[in-house]
Amino acid sequence: SHFILQQKVVLVDPSEDPDDVLRANRSREKTFVFDMVFDHRATQEEVYVSTTKSLIGGVISGYNATIFAYGPTGTGKTYTMLGTDREPGIYIRTLDDLFKALEANAEEMDYTVSMSYLEIYNEVIRDLLNPSSGFLDLREDSRGSIQIAGITEASTTNAQEIMQLLTKGNKQRTQEPTAANKTSSRSHAVLQVTVTQKSRRKAIGREMRIGKLFMVDLAGSERAAQTQNRGKRMKEGAHINRSLLALGNCINALSEKGGSRAQFVNFRDSKLTRLLKDSLGGNSRTVMIAHISPASTSFEESRMTLIYAYRAKNIKTQV
Repeated sequence: SHFILQQKVVLVDPSEDPDDVLRANRSREKTFVFDMVFDHRATQEEVYVSTTKSLIGGVISGYNATIFAYGPTGTGKTYTMLGTDREPGIYIRTLDDLFKALEANAEEMDYTVSMSYLEIYNEVIRDLLNPSSGFLDLREDSRGSIQIAGITEASTTNAQEIMQLLTKGNKQRTQEPTAANKTSSRSHAVLQVTVTQKSRRKAIGREMRIGKLFMVDLAGSERAAQTQNRGKRMKEGAHINRSLLALGNCINALSEKGGSRAQFVNFRDSKLTRLLKDSLGGNSRTVMIAHISPASTSFEESRMTLIYAYRAKNIKTQV
């Protein structure tokens, strides 16, 4: 079990025997400190306001931003990101506020917003808005930014339409029952929003700003033992873990960048890290929302999740 103070999570080992004299001084109680910690009473709005709302101004100014939902299956990642019609999650709330802010500035700037929604499953990319298009390729353009060949780009500023698009897209995600969860998402879902603005003033060399926003609902981070996976599921888990490991390695290398040796950051290890290269290391602000379960059976998972998230906290990028 764990209990939560405003910025602290205290994880208590459920298997401990309080009367064990030998271990009295060596309790496996671990404290992790984060920028924000929410318990089960937190609303979608509170989580959004504390984690994501402040990134919107940056995207409009031409910076990139990335929001990750991380954690084991069944801890609420998809709920946080997509939510329900009555309790929409970060996707919709962010886009709502983004459109409002762009609208308020519309006299000065012409803007376009395009969105794509994709999944990375077993190291292949599928378009969730048009699943029949098969597997898509990552390509690097002349400026070195990563493009996905043939992805559907939707441009709408109507929140209802977007919610329908995303809910429909989310149903296309590769889901399989595992011992951990009946509808476990076995893929990483990435909502990519590109905001392009041009100044309306007829000056020479009108400025153009491009900001990218990635919102990523990662696949469950649990270990194979927890899902009792065999065969195909086991392979799939290896791919999920491979991309999460690659992401973890990039995070480690980035968080050690200030250290004595210049770290090489290997973004090429997985499709996920290649796609997010600019948003992780470059001109970007990044938020990770780590999810843990209060169940005592999830102690190990919670511990691993907290360690991973704690590392991510040490990344310093020069925006």
